[in-house]
Amino acid sequence: MMIKQLIVSLAALLVSLAIVFAPQTATKEEQTMDASGFDMGKLRVGKEVSGAYVQPGSVSPPARDEVKATGFAYDEAKLTYELVWADEFDIPGAPDPERWGYDLGGSGWGNNELQFYTGEGNAWAEDGCLIIEARKEQRGNRAYTSARLVTRGKGDWLYGRFEIRAKMPRGLGTWPAIWMLPTDRVYGVWPASGEIDIMEHVGYDQGISHSSVHTKAFNHVMGTQKSARTRLSDISEEFHTYILTWLPDKLLIAVDGEVYFTYEPGRYAAQPTFREWPFDRRHHLLLNIAFGGNWGGARGIDENVLPQRMLVDYVRVYQSPEIAALVKGE
Repeated sequence: MMIKQLIVSLAALLVSLAIVFAPQTATKEEQTMDASGFDMGKLRVGKEVSGAYVQPGSVSPPARDEVKATGFAYDEAKLTYELVWADEFDIPGAPDPERWGYDLGGSGWGNNELQFYTGEGNAWAEDGCLIIEARKEQRGNRAYTSARLVTRGKGDWLYGRFEIRAKMPRGLGTWPAIWMLPTDRVYGVWPASGEIDIMEHVGYDQGISHSSVHTKAFNHVMGTQKSARTRLSDISEEFHTYILTWLPDKLLIAVDGEVYFTYEPGRYAAQPTFREWPFDRRHHLLLNIAFGGNWGGARGIDENVLPQRMLVDYVRVYQSPEIAALVKGE
């Protein structure tokens, strides 16, 4: 009897060992990693805890007044908008000084750009359009000139819909942009107080419109910026309408009415703070053509393409009475 029990026990032990040492079937994820050339056999277990590790419960949640972009109840489809600011560029000559100012100089603008920004010499209204022209000409320490128009101090907004109808330049090295920066920098210097890129186009990637947001948590220096792109094969031949809808809890960017980028901080943080959402403060518009730089010149430049123009048919800014009332009651 004891011999029979011993035989049964040995058989059970052999079955268990066979299960343990049998070849394992790869999971779907492992198969995908193997197919992509990732060597599962080279995985190693570290001996130290990452410096990024945070002990659960050791970090206090943000205070209630620090939480952003939450608790807003509205029906987006039922929002109405009223025109609050516009420039149709119907008057020939220099841009309207009541609406536009200029950023001036050739500092590189934080991106190693090659142009020197002038005032009215590179920007004017003609035939119902604003023209911004990048040229090959010496100014100061730079061999190229262009213009960067800003509404700072003349048009600063919190929430709204922004419509800019424009036609882009082309050519290796060109880098036009339609974008927004904080007017008051309440949360600190870039990128803490935010940046909204409604449209950027780089000449080496012809026909692609890029949109991005930059915050303390998400920005291109860290490689964490939130962005999207869409193809517009005739971006330099035809006018397109670039639209930002800025709401208290999200940003939507569209071209010709088609939304292709939405940024909602709640997707990335359960309780967003200014790190994810600095967009509860005033911003202003910028229109410019850069030449070269970290992105515009990433694949070189061709100065023979100059001069190049960005044409803007109109800039229109709308705000919603419903959103204004909602924020006021906050």
